[in-house]
Amino acid sequence: TKCESGCVCADGLYENLDGRCVPAEECPCEYGGLAYGKGEQIQTECDICTCKKGKWKCVQKSVCSSTCNLYGEGHITTFDGQRFVFDGNCEYILAMDGCSINRPVSSFKIVTENVICGKSGVTCSRSISIYLGNLTFILRDETFTISGENPGVQYNVKKNALHLMFDVIIPGKYNMTLIWNKHMNFFIKISRETQETICGLCGNYNGNMKDDFETRSKYVASNELEFVNSWKENPLCGDVYFVVDPCSKNPYRKAWAEKTCSIINSQVFSACHNKVNRMPYYEACVRDSCGCDIGGDCECMCDAIAVYAMACLDKGICIDWRTPEFCPVYCEYYN
Repeated sequence: TKCESGCVCADGLYENLDGRCVPAEECPCEYGGLAYGKGEQIQTECDICTCKKGKWKCVQKSVCSSTCNLYGEGHITTFDGQRFVFDGNCEYILAMDGCSINRPVSSFKIVTENVICGKSGVTCSRSISIYLGNLTFILRDETFTISGENPGVQYNVKKNALHLMFDVIIPGKYNMTLIWNKHMNFFIKISRETQETICGLCGNYNGNMKDDFETRSKYVASNELEFVNSWKENPLCGDVYFVVDPCSKNPYRKAWAEKTCSIINSQVFSACHNKVNRMPYYEACVRDSCGCDIGGDCECMCDAIAVYAMACLDKGICIDWRTPEFCPVYCEYYN
């Protein structure tokens, strides 16, 4: 409606992020603060999105998966993305099916056993048990054992310097990838071919994080501790009534924890900052680094940073953050 001085693109052309006028076919798309050219793709766990004329065109994958993370001293991110922390010296059900009251038969159950690993009372996952009918995997002391058999389950075990990985297929029901870093971090990635209900500390996997605190008795708990206590494998274990703040108990460790964990906020991870919210991972790193005071301090800190690096990798951002002086990975014997 009024004349303004300046430059405009000619009809049919549009200004791109470099300030050049380009046809619509060459317009970039934006995601997480980064620009992508025409034809470039980004992938999430459920979608493949392609940049066309400045807009993302997304196609849903035929198989959609979700991951539950258990890491450090009781940090959990559920299948639907809910986060919480708990300290409990007991066995807890992470995930299982057959949760409905009228169909209590489960084809899989994954249990974590927590033990105290700090003077302040913090716990860390040390032992994982995976029950697949008569087939059982026990993950403990940086190794694993397999007992029993189940002809209805296919599985494959892979190893590298950092992880043990179990690919498990329950035909017609689930494809699972279980990743354990032989210490405190455990990831359960599930894609399912059935609408069977899943339950446990990893939530109910229904796409809604608001009802993830569903207890064994099928009601939504008012807080996470009530929820956690309901999923004890052994009812004789004591309930958890509060979550320890290790940095308050060990204030002399807080400055060291904040300094070492600050790599998450630094330029090293800058390419990932727009893709994955770093603050929950930084706070978890500081908490764990304060809490590991009986030994393995650096291991706790490195494991916490590795979880953020893995979340970045899931978004297609590979961060080379380890060095010979900082959280090194030693080569395997003769490798």
